[in-house]
Amino acid sequence: MKKQLIAAAVASSVSAVALADISITGAMKTNYTHTDYESASKNDSDIFSHEADLKITGKSGDTTVVMNFGGMDFNSETATSISDGNAATVSTVMTASSLVVVSSGDALTSGTNGTSGTLANNKIDIEDLYLTTKIGDINIKAGQWDSGNNELRASARTGGKFEASTSIAGFDVKYANGNKADDEITVGTTVGGVALSYTDKNAGNAVKASTTVGGVGLKYHAENSDSTNQDRVYYEASTTVGDVSVKVGKAEAEASTTIEGDTWMGDFELASGAYDLTAGQDVTAVELSTSMAGNKVTFRNVNIDDVANKDTTFNKVIITRPLASGATFELTYTDLSDDASTTTDATTLDLELAVSF
Repeated sequence: MKKQLIAAAVASSVSAVALADISITGAMKTNYTHTDYESASKNDSDIFSHEADLKITGKSGDTTVVMNFGGMDFNSETATSISDGNAATVSTVMTASSLVVVSSGDALTSGTNGTSGTLANNKIDIEDLYLTTKIGDINIKAGQWDSGNNELRASARTGGKFEASTSIAGFDVKYANGNKADDEITVGTTVGGVALSYTDKNAGNAVKASTTVGGVGLKYHAENSDSTNQDRVYYEASTTVGDVSVKVGKAEAEASTTIEGDTWMGDFELASGAYDLTAGQDVTAVELSTSMAGNKVTFRNVNIDDVANKDTTFNKVIITRPLASGATFELTYTDLSDDASTTTDATTLDLELAVSF
């Protein structure tokens, strides 16, 4: 009898596992970044940072629940210079927000480049938690998720969001609402090979268009505001010449608004230093990309201008190579020149080891 009960329990367990449609994916990367500042008054820095993401997806028919965990970003907790100090005990790890004990009598303290901090933020948070399902022909999405990046605005993650979308007579229609945003209605369609969409917002609208003409990809994105001098617009053209992919983009901001996107052009999401743009600054970027000896090689030139005495230029060389271990190695070299500051001109070498599963 015991054997029969055990067999029945095992069979029930296996059946439950077979019926459960759950997947787990994720990624982790480790970066070493060396920054060589041209100014003698600013210390060079060597920083290790780590980031990890974990995504759990559960499905039941047409209904899906997604949980995204993110965190372990240590780049603001790394101290960068060593000075003498007195430690009460060797076992004390953190005695102050800017003091990490290395050994008795020695302490690692913050440098002038301001990278010290506490370990309080070293944690994993639930970043996204949402449900998608269908009611008839209507797709429903509800919960918390990131709005995503584009070349004009910063991404935002808010809770209490709701979306309903469907297709009607060749038009894609979506209604969106969030606790920190007003209602939005988006209508999209394709006319003569041109993908078009229009989003009506409480304080403005967004217009997008994309197509391909003679092998050249064209993209247009405008964020129009009802407020004076707060419109933003982005233009892009891309093509392939031989073995080289070529892309040119330009983001323009009127005098009272700021480009804050985080894309191939650069990370302008309220970042520090030269990447924290001023209202009215425009961004122009050119990218060349090709394959060479098993590596993907990318060159980018980015110019930030249109505000007096605040022009910034940086050039990037990015070499990406998949490794036999399943990880990916990426080297990024950046040379930055900033007219707005005498301390931010620098060259940066970033070495990244990343893996996805």
